[in-house]
Amino acid sequence: MAAASSRTVRGFKRWMKSNGVECSDAILLVSSDDGDSVDSSRSFSIYVKALCDLKEGDVVARIPKQSCLTVRTTAACGLIEEAQLVGNSGLAVAIMYELSLGARSKWFPYLQILPPFEDIPLLWPIKDIDYLLSGTEIHQAAREDKTLVYQDWKEYIKPLIDSASYELNSNFFTLEKYCAARSLISSRSFQIDEYHGFGMVPLADLFNHKTAAENVHLTLDSDDAEGGMESVDDSDSFWTSRNESAFMEMIVVKGVKAGTEVFNTYGSVGTAALLLRYGFSEPDNPYDIVNVDLNLVIHWSSSLLTSRQSRKRLRLWRKLKQHSNHDTDYFEISHDGEPEAELMTLLHVMSLPEKEFDDLDHDAISAAEEAVRENLVFFPGGGNEKKSKTSKKPSSSLLRQAVGKALVSLADAREDLYGWGSLDDDIRSLERCCQVSEPKLYYSLLLRISERRIIQNLRSWAKGI
Repeated sequence: MAAASSRTVRGFKRWMKSNGVECSDAILLVSSDDGDSVDSSRSFSIYVKALCDLKEGDVVARIPKQSCLTVRTTAACGLIEEAQLVGNSGLAVAIMYELSLGARSKWFPYLQILPPFEDIPLLWPIKDIDYLLSGTEIHQAAREDKTLVYQDWKEYIKPLIDSASYELNSNFFTLEKYCAARSLISSRSFQIDEYHGFGMVPLADLFNHKTAAENVHLTLDSDDAEGGMESVDDSDSFWTSRNESAFMEMIVVKGVKAGTEVFNTYGSVGTAALLLRYGFSEPDNPYDIVNVDLNLVIHWSSSLLTSRQSRKRLRLWRKLKQHSNHDTDYFEISHDGEPEAELMTLLHVMSLPEKEFDDLDHDAISAAEEAVRENLVFFPGGGNEKKSKTSKKPSSSLLRQAVGKALVSLADAREDLYGWGSLDDDIRSLERCCQVSEPKLYYSLLLRISERRIIQNLRSWAKGI
């Protein structure tokens, strides 16, 4: 990926000025050839640095919606409407069309500072997806993305190329170009409003992401922005009054010290989502989770129960599930290894001795639920745990042990999905891996390590029952 030069950045700054994108002189756009390092887990070729201390409430950028590249503003607006393209497909056509115009495009200087693509798993060969992401939360999602995007291109984009009426430059509308455009949308687009939908927002997309540590948010123009934000020299002529609904603002939500990078956030998302959507990972992400699929639980139960017994218990659990908010067939394991309550309920039902299970009133769902929850006493650790009415019964102690063993078995089965190597092998591989020259391997290892540590935490949690 070519790095943006200082010359390209200067051209973009001139473009911003001529298109009404106003950037505070309290921040600086730093390009890769300025000799400054990017303080981020992601190596963008451009990032944003504070030139002076920024405080909460400061507005550092004001961006007209008409300067954003959307299906409404592109020169291909008529084509997109006629072809009835919506969502990401429509925006991808807008990007590809503007790229095909070259210097004639309104967004040419902006497009020049963007990478040609973001290296998200959508662009990886299937063999890399299967090898690097095997067992991870996004393995199947990455495979499905490739299939769906190809189908979109074949159904919606290829007919545009084949149609003589549109006179498109087919070199800019290939499957490869479409995937590249979709990668930019995935990693850089913002929801603008109901009219524009998602779009590319110049300047706003240059702020790097940092989980739970962002400094700015992109918002609609504030109600009291009559004069907009002020420059560092407090000049009251920096902004002119504008229609508020036509603008967006980058507002400081957490103070920034002079000389440090200014971060945005892509939301409270885990490492898996960051890699799938944006092409990078972060270590020690508090939003990371691991899912245990219901099929793994059913497979585990086959070693204890007959198929008939397993089906009966699964039916009871599904009835109990109707009284909860759980509507999926997988269970989340939190960052610290604690399993979702519904998984504990299911394992409890599966682990009940046959006589105790038969004693439950299957026809009285509320009574069955109460009976299950009375016996369900799983609190890791020592003396501060709550006790149920049945917690002193020998069968309850045995049941707790049985569920603990079940969780360990599920942890082992979940880890087997990763295939090659152990957690320690992954850690050693990451230590040898170069983020710059091997980004796919580097970010995949970060994801694998994070998930496998959660599984490790699950084992510890289970042993504390």
